[in-house]
Amino acid sequence: MIRDGTPDDRDRLREIQAHLREPNPPLLDYAVEGPPLLLVSTTSDDSGTNDGLAGYLTAFHDGETAYVAEIVVAPAYRREGRARRLLAAAFDRLRAEGCSRARLTVHPENDAARRLYESMGFEEVGREEDFYADGSEARVLNRDLENGVS
Repeated sequence: MIRDGTPDDRDRLREIQAHLREPNPPLLDYAVEGPPLLLVSTTSDDSGTNDGLAGYLTAFHDGETAYVAEIVVAPAYRREGRARRLLAAAFDRLRAEGCSRARLTVHPENDAARRLYESMGFEEVGREEDFYADGSEARVLNRDLENGVS
């Protein structure tokens, strides 16, 4: 299940965030307090039992363009389609906010993430030098949201 993140989720989100290559705790704190979009993937079933958190996505937007700042799924819950569902839910919400495109950056060695993003319609539109702490450039990806395809 995908739902909005809340301040009560903060501690578990920090644990999940630690699985990112370069976690940004102040960004997560800002997202938890709002206004950025913060969606969480829960481990609950339809009855709401076992409402643990498996992953999250946070995105910012300026009304036209959204930037997916962080998306991460805890290792125990990977390969279940959770990141795909988080992105699809974010696309729907961002479209409702009037966004026509989404942008994100990805480390060039993160093959799994790049495959996911490409399968969801993202295309590389540029690179940013020295983006990551290891000196790697970021691949900048863009996706049109207007066609409604998630």
